[in-house]
Amino acid sequence: MQNTNGKSEIIVMDQKQDKLTKSVSDCLSIMQPYVFPYIGYFQLIEASTEIVFYDDVNYIKRGWVNRNRILLNNRDFLFTIPVEKASQNKKINEIVPVINEKYKRKLFLQLESAYSKAPYYNQVIKLMIDVFEREYQNIGDMGIQSVLAVFKYLGKTIQWTKSSVSSPLNTGIDKADRLIEITKQLGYKKYINPIGGTEIYQKEYFKNQGVDLQFLKSGNIKYKQACKEFVPYLSIIDVLMYNDKHSILSFLKEYDLL
Repeated sequence: MQNTNGKSEIIVMDQKQDKLTKSVSDCLSIMQPYVFPYIGYFQLIEASTEIVFYDDVNYIKRGWVNRNRILLNNRDFLFTIPVEKASQNKKINEIVPVINEKYKRKLFLQLESAYSKAPYYNQVIKLMIDVFEREYQNIGDMGIQSVLAVFKYLGKTIQWTKSSVSSPLNTGIDKADRLIEITKQLGYKKYINPIGGTEIYQKEYFKNQGVDLQFLKSGNIKYKQACKEFVPYLSIIDVLMYNDKHSILSFLKEYDLL
């Protein structure tokens, strides 16, 4: 929501009240906040009881926090949200987006060129304008807002918090250990990670510390795009442009937990 000064306010749900009421089937996911991420990110949230937006870890240049891909001229095109004094020595919640009118005009002209003939262009552009017209304290909050806006568009709400709010005291420990600590701190016994984490995290290590680790593998999602050969793993923007809400909600269920 926005306050009287026009700045975006990210409202974090109070986790203390229901910490002791988690069932054995409840599970947590933890992800860095990305601006309009790919559909697998949304599947991870769909598979989870709650998501923690991991906003107090180091920002990665040329990562996906403020960059993603759309389909432009029949090929993938990388767009980047400009930020101020980007540094990998800063946390994500210390990186400030710099979105002026010139940048917005350029981006939305690119989107018009890419998707003006897509069946859901008008609805999706309205959603995106709302996200880009807000002011944000940091790029993490913008990423969170983009994810919340998509779920609102789909008629869904999610349970979420930020690691900087829920678990600010355990920064600096090993990556796996912090994930385990946050999971247990919020009252969960199951943690879901994207499939890429199989190269980093071991199920046995998590199990020995009381957490059941599962990996989410996305299904083979395809839909009609403007080009003949399907281009996968684009921003959720592409999915929204070409698919009705019912189809997208079905896509969110197309995954396996391993």
